[in-house]
Amino acid sequence: MTDGKIIKLDLPPDRSALSALKVGDAVSVNGIVYTARDQAHKRICAAIENGEKLPFDLNNAAIYYCGPTPATEGRIIGSCGPTTSGRMDAYTPTLIAHGLKVMIGKGVRNAEVQKAIRNGGAVYLTAIGGAAALYQSRVISCELIAYPDLGCESVYKLEVRDFPAVVSVI
Repeated sequence: MTDGKIIKLDLPPDRSALSALKVGDAVSVNGIVYTARDQAHKRICAAIENGEKLPFDLNNAAIYYCGPTPATEGRIIGSCGPTTSGRMDAYTPTLIAHGLKVMIGKGVRNAEVQKAIRNGGAVYLTAIGGAAALYQSRVISCELIAYPDLGCESVYKLEVRDFPAVVSVI
């Protein structure tokens, strides 16, 4: 544990930054994260299987399990709290095998995902459920990049600053 100290985690992460993390560490995430929920994960995995171009480079990428709502006037993004990570478990080992390093969401991960995280040198960070307004305030840019037909489950490229999370699986 960090004993009250918050660790700055810049994205994309380097190997030494991830290997220094411990379960229970509080982190402040800074950099680019991509939103993706189960339907986007399904399409990304299908693209991998079919040898198609992916909507973003998975190498050292960070995915936030979130489906942002549309921004209201004067806002960068709408509500953007974490969603339940377990819905992505069927797809996560494939994405880790293709370079995914950071996942942010809420809830537990299954044993297969935990093993893939350990073997892939990745990390799972837990975000606070019910804190959508806090997370909204930490997004400094938002761009729709893939699957607009999925609505709030589309893939967005977010730049975040001082995004709070806790290390849950390493």
